[in-house]
Amino acid sequence: MERIIAFIIWMIVSIGFVALGIYIMKSKKAKPFGFWANAEAPEVTDVKAYNKALGKLWIIFGVGFGIDGLPLLAGQNEALVILSVIGAMFLTIGIMVYYTLAIEAKYKKK
Repeated sequence: MERIIAFIIWMIVSIGFVALGIYIMKSKKAKPFGFWANAEAPEVTDVKAYNKALGKLWIIFGVGFGIDGLPLLAGQNEALVILSVIGAMFLTIGIMVYYTLAIEAKYKKK
């Protein structure tokens, strides 16, 4: 039972990231959304395209995060759970690198 509860919590967080991505993509705000916590969003050349790219990034992260949670179904005392932790860590690092090298580099005003 604990493994199912852990998986459900993991998936709720995953769905939250996907919902955030959809909200950012569909937003009509004339202000760019920030990626980093407690930091101002950069000045960008095309706010709509930047927000759409950032929204897609959050959706991809949410889906990947959800997939990373699948080993939790094996049980919390199983060795496979480490795959969820390591997978989420590498996914997070990959998303940060992609944001910095692709999205921010493309849309940030120089």
